[in-house]
Amino acid sequence: MIRCEWAREGMEALRPQVAVFVIVDVLSFSTAVDIAVGRGALIYPFPLGDHEAARVAAAEVGAVAAAPKRAAGGQFSLSPASLRDLHPGDRLLLPSPNGSRLSLAGGDIPVLTGCLRNASAVAAKARELAGRGDIGLIPAGERWPGDTLRPAIEDLIGAGAIIHALDDEMTAEARLARDAWRSAQPDLDPLIRDCLSGRELIERGFKIDVDLALAFDVSRAAPHLVDGAYQEAG
Repeated sequence: MIRCEWAREGMEALRPQVAVFVIVDVLSFSTAVDIAVGRGALIYPFPLGDHEAARVAAAEVGAVAAAPKRAAGGQFSLSPASLRDLHPGDRLLLPSPNGSRLSLAGGDIPVLTGCLRNASAVAAKARELAGRGDIGLIPAGERWPGDTLRPAIEDLIGAGAIIHALDDEMTAEARLARDAWRSAQPDLDPLIRDCLSGRELIERGFKIDVDLALAFDVSRAAPHLVDGAYQEAG
């Protein structure tokens, strides 16, 4: 059975039922991880907020700590474009407000992260890891001031693309996500660019990150969280 629920609350609800989680944070954690892992780097997710704790944690695993905010100009950050210069074997600790926190909430359940770029590869790896067990898709969404969920259509569509690739029995919630992907596919570019997260990034000068996120099924990477780091498992 394929299941789909939102954010950290959804993970807690699905924890007793699933054999693998797939975190979907299209703009931009999952896209950033795909680009980094596709280049052979290891990405250590870390909650956003405590810069000193991030520096210490990076030192403990021999990683570079990414900038705490999306950055340009040669600085590694949550910007997918900034990670295109990573090399095989590089280690990067990547703080983020949503994707990283969810990645670390999986406990002893295997965790993958997927996006539009690697939907088919992640679907295949999720089925391999789950065996005959259920798969839980987790659209990350954003958070409103006050820390309540702000649903993000790009994450619902991204989850739906992976569910479409899985093509198996699914809950009504998963079917709705799949149908959102099928409906959005002909107009994917304008929809993602005009969604709230897309507009925010473009207005802040990160149009290239939206461009990278929109490239569908161009990657064979299936980032799998192993020993605290996302690495290639495809």
